[in-house]
Amino acid sequence: MSRRRIRDIRHDELIEATITAVHKHGYAMVTMTEIAHEAGSTAASINYYFGSKEKLLEATMRRLLSRLKTAVLERMQGISTPQDRLMALLDANFDDRIFTTEMCSLWVQFWGNAPYVPSLARLQNINRARVTSNFSAELRELVRPSRRDTVREALQSYMDGVWVEAAQSTGPLDAATARSEARRVARLLLENEA
Repeated sequence: MSRRRIRDIRHDELIEATITAVHKHGYAMVTMTEIAHEAGSTAASINYYFGSKEKLLEATMRRLLSRLKTAVLERMQGISTPQDRLMALLDANFDDRIFTTEMCSLWVQFWGNAPYVPSLARLQNINRARVTSNFSAELRELVRPSRRDTVREALQSYMDGVWVEAAQSTGPLDAATARSEARRVARLLLENEA
């Protein structure tokens, strides 16, 4: 087993603190001091490890995208049918590790700021293309061509809407219920397909 470097540990702590601080103070309003306070550190340490608040926020979004990718890969293992793969994709987007109020809040704020920050816009475009590609691949075998884009857009919009609602939640989220409801919506959209 390899030992983790202090730099990697501190990096992780600052990213986790960013998730909490952005949820508490807002993406545009959070300061390096507030993030550092959450991590039990100083604003100078953010500069040392990341160079700027913007680079820390970008690293945080990269981390969340990585968690989503990991959830997708884990849930897709050993699944062979298109419908089961589609359900696994939905489940991954409501994985217990990422479907929390804090993370949903960060995601929604990220979406709102991405059009104005080139590095975040690039991450958003990559993420959106990945989600679109994943859903399109599975729907190719489940939905007739004339409805494929509509079903994909409906599923993506449904997920986004649930995340927006979750970001505004004042209590803990129920990821299992979110997964169950997303599957129910998918089954409704797939009805009457040959």
